[in-house]
Amino acid sequence: MIMDYGILKKISIALKRAVLIALFFTYPLISLAQEKKIMPVSGYFFLDQGTKDLQDDLFINPGSFSITTGEREWKKIDGTKNLSCESCHGSIQNSMNAVATLYPTFNSEEDAIFNLEKKINVMRTDYMGAEALSYESEELLGLTTAISYQSRGLAMNVNTTNLSKKWYDRGNFLYNERRGQFDMACSGCHENLVGEKLRGDVISQGQINAFPIFRIIWQAVGSRHRMFEWCNTAIRAEPYSLGSDEYLALEYYLALRGAGLEIESPGVRK
Repeated sequence: MIMDYGILKKISIALKRAVLIALFFTYPLISLAQEKKIMPVSGYFFLDQGTKDLQDDLFINPGSFSITTGEREWKKIDGTKNLSCESCHGSIQNSMNAVATLYPTFNSEEDAIFNLEKKINVMRTDYMGAEALSYESEELLGLTTAISYQSRGLAMNVNTTNLSKKWYDRGNFLYNERRGQFDMACSGCHENLVGEKLRGDVISQGQINAFPIFRIIWQAVGSRHRMFEWCNTAIRAEPYSLGSDEYLALEYYLALRGAGLEIESPGVRK
C-alpha cells in the first residue's frame, strides 16, 4: 500500500525529534541503520506516476534489457577453467533468490566490504580463471541487475551479526562530510531537505534499494557507485574511483540505513 508522503514525512520528523542518537552499547545486536531513527522510505514514493508505471511494468521497464544481458552472461563459458556461473550455481532463478538482500557484506577474513560487483569479480578471477569485469560494463551491470532481480520484493537484510563498526563509521563520515565547491554533504539533501523540490523533482532520502537503476537522464542502467560519482560531480567535488573503499563504505552505510526496504531492481529514476 502506498502511503501519502505528507504523512510519512510527519512521522519521520516526529521520530527524529522524539529519540536520541543511538549509542553502540548493544552493537552489533542492533541495526546500525537505526542510529538516527530515520524511517526508511524508498525513492519510489517520490516519483511521479509515469515513472512509477515505467518501473512497475517489466515489459516497458528499460532496465529489463539488463536482466536479459545478465542471464546471458550467467550461462556464458569463460576463463581458463571453461566454466560459467551456471556451471557451479545452477539456474540464476533458483540459486540467487534473496542473495542480493545480503549485499554489501563485511568479509572478516579480508577486513573488506564486498558488494555484488566485487563478489562477482572474485568468483570470476578465483574460480573461473576469468578476467574481472569493469564497473559500468554491460556485462557486470547485467549480472548485478539479473541477480538483484531475483530478490525483487524482498527486504534488504545486510547481516547484522557480523558488522564492522570501522567500515560503518567510515561510510557515516562520508555521508555527512561536506565536500566540493558547493560545500555540501549527502545528508544535506537526503536528510535535511527530503520532500523539497530541486529543479522540479522531489528530493528523496537517497536510498539504494532500487539499484541497479535505469536513469532517464543517463539513458542507461547504472550502479550505486555511478550514482555516488554523479552526486559528487554535481556538488563540484572530486569523485572517488568506482569500486573504491570510500564508495564501498558509503554503500555499506546506506544499505544499513535503508534496512528493511524492498529491493526494486531494476528501478527507474529520472
